[in-house]
Amino acid sequence: MSSRTATLTGLGAIALWSLLALFTAATGAVPPFQLAAMTFAIAGALGITVAAARGRLSYASPSCAGLALGLYGLFGDTALYFAALKFAPPAEANLVHYLWPLLIVLFAALLPGGRLQPRHLVGAVLGFAATALLIGGRFGGAGANAVLGFCFALLGAFVWASYSVASRRLAEVPTETVAVTCLAASALAAACHLLFEATRWPVGASEWFAVFGLGLGPIGAAFFLWDIGMKKGDVPLLGVASYAAPVLSTLTLVLAGYAEPTAALAASCVLIVAGAVIATFAPARASAASPGAYSGKRR
Repeated sequence: MSSRTATLTGLGAIALWSLLALFTAATGAVPPFQLAAMTFAIAGALGITVAAARGRLSYASPSCAGLALGLYGLFGDTALYFAALKFAPPAEANLVHYLWPLLIVLFAALLPGGRLQPRHLVGAVLGFAATALLIGGRFGGAGANAVLGFCFALLGAFVWASYSVASRRLAEVPTETVAVTCLAASALAAACHLLFEATRWPVGASEWFAVFGLGLGPIGAAFFLWDIGMKKGDVPLLGVASYAAPVLSTLTLVLAGYAEPTAALAASCVLIVAGAVIATFAPARASAASPGAYSGKRR
């Protein structure tokens, strides 16, 4: 698979993440760890089914290193994100958590042969400015207990960014292994649910649809698409493009009637487009566009 194709595949994950907030809001009162257990189970089943249909089921068994990294990223980030939303106001915690795209762009420079181009940095700063503008002005009402939640959100951003970039070091590990990792993450989430939560099942067809929508899309296919993008695509570009996720998510909420359109939203969209244009503007033969620029060899 070419770097361009892998990068486009990674962009598909960002598009799916635009539905994350909408589907999550539509799941009703299902507790977070229970929701994680259910959606990770659906995601794992999806991955196993696709692998079997493609005759690649034998590739789904992860190495110890791959499983450990996957649980660190998938389960670790999800658990920290849920904890952040419990202790801190959701909008502000979400903004702090969305530092992960900027961290991805910066961490990419640490990969073998990686080069942090000025265009990537400028695009990342514009993207962060767009996200800050989108949620800006809401930090003033946070109480003292929210500090712990913000710490969880920041740690979650670090976990997801470091997991995403570290995936490049395991570029030869088949993406099918993500399916088994999701099943393992489901088991961990179920254990946490039994320890800390009371079970509450979805009510009605719409809530069940939202649960399955999460498991098949933002907490399902998106993980597989992101794995491909991180292992074989343009890591800094995907990091910058990830800033589209909170904006797209908000647009989806507006269209669904969960939020009101604002001038800040429109300005954020302009900044996102400007950041993406700057980040992608480079000579066709730029080394950052090839997998070899990060893995140390051509494929």
